[in-house]
Amino acid sequence: MTFPKVGKFIIIFFALAFIVIGIRAWQLYQYIFQENVKSNYILYIPKDATFAQVTDSLTIHNILISEKAFNWVSKKKNYREAIKPGRYLLKKGMNTNQIVNVLRSGIQEPVNLTFSNVRFKEDLAGKVSKYIWADSLSILNLFSNDKLIVEYGFTPETFRTMFIPNTYQFYWTTSAKEFAQRMKKEYDKFWTEKRKEKAKQIGLSPQEVIILASIVESETVKPDEMKRIAGLYLNRLKRGILLQADPTVKYAVGDYSIKRVLNKHLEIDSPYNTYKYAGLPPGPIMFPEISAIDAVLNYEKHSYIYMCAKEDFSGYHNFAKTLAQHNRNAAKYRAALNKNKIWK
Repeated sequence: MTFPKVGKFIIIFFALAFIVIGIRAWQLYQYIFQENVKSNYILYIPKDATFAQVTDSLTIHNILISEKAFNWVSKKKNYREAIKPGRYLLKKGMNTNQIVNVLRSGIQEPVNLTFSNVRFKEDLAGKVSKYIWADSLSILNLFSNDKLIVEYGFTPETFRTMFIPNTYQFYWTTSAKEFAQRMKKEYDKFWTEKRKEKAKQIGLSPQEVIILASIVESETVKPDEMKRIAGLYLNRLKRGILLQADPTVKYAVGDYSIKRVLNKHLEIDSPYNTYKYAGLPPGPIMFPEISAIDAVLNYEKHSYIYMCAKEDFSGYHNFAKTLAQHNRNAAKYRAALNKNKIWK
């Protein structure tokens, strides 16, 4: 009778053990494969972050359904010792296994980096640093890195032509040097054989096209005028006439708030003062948009040599083929400035 009792207890023991093991297995399965993200969340993991900092960020923002599951799976998959910095998208409904795989593999969510309406390199550095890891100072230092500038085939003055405003996808962990490398790649991609041929026909290098585009864009807020203005300046270049572009004077002075360019401004001795120095300035006076660059490449053919802002302050210009006509246009504009008490 003893043996059957022992056998009965053994059967009960193993039955209970199997139940416990089954429950535990189901629990672990849930840990791994059950949904564990409450809502979409962008997780930023800085350089040299610890596992504790990662979990703290998730806890503070109440992202996980089960922190215990995240800790357990992270331990089993050795994520605690493999923290990778980056910007990660945790999607609602992701299970713990997916979360850890994304973080451990460093599969970042790219960010759309957009810069436009940029005049100075300081402005560019400030805008770009909002999107990527590199701070504004490290980006600004690119413009004084002579070795890098020469390596990419530019001069300190023309280096700015490499940065073409647009929207680009970057990883948050991008360094300043990586940013420059990408901009060089985009610059080379932009200058297709077709664009290069158009520049050649105009008689300008790609860098010179961008320099002229920076003047064209600075001259008008009206996109439909850009091709006409580009044609005007190309006419002056071909005839050896000083460009006499007011925006270059403002750039040389360092003050774009000037509404009325005066004789004292025209006297500033700067290679960017196109009232004093012939031809194009040594570098762009802003970072021109693609629309302005293409306006130069597809300039309007005409005989205009002079332009003056319209007296109605519409943002458009009056164009002239002769100095006499230009003087009449300029007189009307000066009268409008006087009437509105705009003296500087």
